[in-house]
Amino acid sequence: MAETMHVIRFTKYGEPDVLKYEEAPRPAPGAGEILVKIEAVGINYADTMRRRNAYLEPTPLPYIMGGEIAGTVAAVGEGVNNLKEGDRVLGIVGTGGYAEYAVISARQVFALPDTLSFAEATTVPVQGVTAYDTLKMSGQLKPGETVLVHAAAGGVGVFAVQIAKLMGAGKVIATASTPAKRELARSLGADEVVDYTQPEWFNEVRQLTGGQGVDVVLEMVGGEIFNQNFKCLKRFGRVVIFGVASNIMPTLNPAQLMNRNHAVIGYWLVNTLSQPGLFAAAMQEVLGWIGAGKIKLIVENTFPLAEAAKAHAMLEGRQTVGKLVLLPHS
Repeated sequence: MAETMHVIRFTKYGEPDVLKYEEAPRPAPGAGEILVKIEAVGINYADTMRRRNAYLEPTPLPYIMGGEIAGTVAAVGEGVNNLKEGDRVLGIVGTGGYAEYAVISARQVFALPDTLSFAEATTVPVQGVTAYDTLKMSGQLKPGETVLVHAAAGGVGVFAVQIAKLMGAGKVIATASTPAKRELARSLGADEVVDYTQPEWFNEVRQLTGGQGVDVVLEMVGGEIFNQNFKCLKRFGRVVIFGVASNIMPTLNPAQLMNRNHAVIGYWLVNTLSQPGLFAAAMQEVLGWIGAGKIKLIVENTFPLAEAAKAHAMLEGRQTVGKLVLLPHS
């Protein structure tokens, strides 16, 4: 009889309750692959978009989501000589991470330092690399420039505040919706914090920059917030879009970019993953900062795999800070 495992799968789109805890066949590694016993899998906003079929690409049914996994090597496929059973690894899979086991190419995994827990490790491949790339590659952040980080207490936000400072930002302004979240952002290195739920939040940002505005905005909210960003953007400023957490798609009149030489840049991690050298370089630099104690990892909410629906509801209800993680074998 084939071995089985537990997974979180959905067969229709909708609210968190479409996520079902089910049994499925345990996969086996092929040539060049390894089987990972998953000890932790990261939860991202992209997962909620997948669940609603509102992602950048269609989500086929039935579907097992989950990209960033950490665990131990359970089996190795033919031709894999650099890994062995029991090795601690971190990697990113296209799908299938909400499970007790997953198969992944041996070339897509990184050795997991003993100093990092499995849960902490899952913060890096999606959110750590997204923060790094949106600032360095897309935002073209230069030393001394000012950065506005929205949802600074969220998974990407906690990285972005810290990485911006490591890259030499002159000032980091963080937005968050509650006093506790704003205090967290300040503790991570934000120079100023702003409540973006206030109607005139953008005027406060302008005041904090002496009326000049910011050089780079990391935007993942969408809706009216997207357009309001331009009211606090400096001449030659850049808005980097990497999500639409509000689920309200904004509209843009291209002519509005001309008056102050503004730029809008899109970022999608999938494109970085298609260039293995880009992804590896970002991972190595972020992991290096973590290893040197220069980045603090925030994991305040972990859930058994069976409670994935609860985790999704909390994430969409903005009831969490930092990273949310599922523990398949807890």
